[in-house]
Amino acid sequence: MARTGKPAVRQVESVQRAVAVLDVLADEGGDLGTSEIARRMGVNASSVSRLLATLVEAGLVQHLAPTGQYRLGMRLLQLAGVARANLDIRALARPYLEQLTELTGETATLSLPGEHEVMTLDFAQSDRSVRSVAAVGRNSVLHATSAGKVFLAWRGLPAGYHLTAYTSRTITDRAALETEIEQVRTRGWAQAVREREEELTGVAVGVADSGGVLVAILGVQGPSTRFSEAVMQEAVEPLRHRARLLASVV
Repeated sequence: MARTGKPAVRQVESVQRAVAVLDVLADEGGDLGTSEIARRMGVNASSVSRLLATLVEAGLVQHLAPTGQYRLGMRLLQLAGVARANLDIRALARPYLEQLTELTGETATLSLPGEHEVMTLDFAQSDRSVRSVAAVGRNSVLHATSAGKVFLAWRGLPAGYHLTAYTSRTITDRAALETEIEQVRTRGWAQAVREREEELTGVAVGVADSGGVLVAILGVQGPSTRFSEAVMQEAVEPLRHRARLLASVV
């Protein structure tokens, strides 16, 4: 029979019960004995004892010898780390991009930091007739865009980086840029007002993993005539909120 790639319909009862043991321990958030686990599952204690022995052997559950109780095992952390590494951040961020566009009426962007650059990975386009147009795969100018400044706040200015002037408001003085980047670190968000393009304003925040490493950047950008500094700053808290939500799952 040809494989369809779909999970088998028939399920293994013992595996279902093993998962139920893990769920009970997770719900408790602490240590439980065999009898209490069995009571919560509605099965006999001898069956639970065998399941626990198997889960302990696999490292998924830890047996506490002094008390005879059980708790979730360290191997679950290892498995969780692998699962998180394989998550598609674009799919995870997409609902937040759409929410930001709906809230602000402007284009929301997801960017990924590279070694020395920031690339747009996805965006939710504003439906207004006059709007900022993002492009997947486009690199942000580090010193003249909000996403680029977030990158610099985490990584610092690359050696030999040239501060090209794109508009009259582009920061081309290294000391002035360092001062602004320090402000980004302090307040937790970056802005760029008519610095990359004369009619473009943007604001961005970083998304960090549990180790404090920058893994993504969320931004909102729009025409400067409409997306004024006051309006832009109103987008900061919604951006920071979505960044925290995204950080919790990456």
